[in-house]
Amino acid sequence: MTQPQAITVIISADPPKRLDKALARDVPETAALSRSRLARLIGEGAVRRAGTVLSDPKAKVAEGDEITVLVEAPAEVETRPEDIPLEILFEDDDLIVVNKPVGMVVHPAPGSPGGTLVNALLHHFGDKLSGVGGEKRPGIVHRIDKDTSGLLVVAKSDRAHHGLAAQFEAHTVNRRYVAFVHGVPDAGDPRLRGLRGVGFEPGGILRLTTQIGRHRTERQKQAVLANGGRHAITRARVTNSFGDPAGAARVECWLETGRTHQIRVHMAYAGHALLGDQTYGARRRLPKKGFPPEARAAADAFPRQALHAATLGFEHPVSHEMLSFSAELPEDMLQLEHQLSAPSGT
Repeated sequence: MTQPQAITVIISADPPKRLDKALARDVPETAALSRSRLARLIGEGAVRRAGTVLSDPKAKVAEGDEITVLVEAPAEVETRPEDIPLEILFEDDDLIVVNKPVGMVVHPAPGSPGGTLVNALLHHFGDKLSGVGGEKRPGIVHRIDKDTSGLLVVAKSDRAHHGLAAQFEAHTVNRRYVAFVHGVPDAGDPRLRGLRGVGFEPGGILRLTTQIGRHRTERQKQAVLANGGRHAITRARVTNSFGDPAGAARVECWLETGRTHQIRVHMAYAGHALLGDQTYGARRRLPKKGFPPEARAAADAFPRQALHAATLGFEHPVSHEMLSFSAELPEDMLQLEHQLSAPSGT
């Protein structure tokens, strides 16, 4: 039987009075433990201080306390080939480029053991997969969220996996996204110019340079942090605006780094959350002035973040040929754009 993993949490300065809140604040980001999960672990007797079980979430803690959290290893997920249609833009012996549809998870996990891109790729490759790391598996070098559509490159061989991973690490891969956002980022906006980490480059390009890490209390979310986290840079350029006066925009975003939810977090931080983003922009609505009721209803009902990985460019890790791919907006985003473009009638 697999032994539980012991995660050590050192309580930092000025801790919250409650054990559960202090743990949620100070648990290492790599542990990926939400506050609700920590509450369950406390109740299960899996949290200890100096060998003593802490079973009360309201227990007091102090700066410097060393808390041990015992976490059972996640269940193994057996990855099976599944006959799922794929839109393939390029494939050779070393890699494949696909246009991932909305709703598809990239890699199996306990909550999503099947129906993933990896399940589909295993079926597609059959016996033609040379494998990565000594196993018959595709090499995932980057991901996009379940509800983000668009382009992904996946390695089929070790040599491609290492070469692609090195390019992503060096930030030399060209990844451009199309998003629909609330408001219109404007270089003349004094609010934006006064926001830490926000600036504008020639051509009205919005540049966001911040630290991004796990949210202090909502552990399933990411956030811009004043301290800690990982360096993140996003650029965005308005390509169209909607409404009269303008209350929404189509923007092209590109990444210099690749952090979890980076575009969604950065645009929300700038005050321009993505339409349909229930995690980072759920309270935003299109203004009544400037949009017909149908457009506002379409934006309110849009079931996902309006984000599409539209362009992907990189050097082939084996042939060293420069490759570039593009994928048109999916139907749901095309329909959203059509609604936003409709005259207000006022």
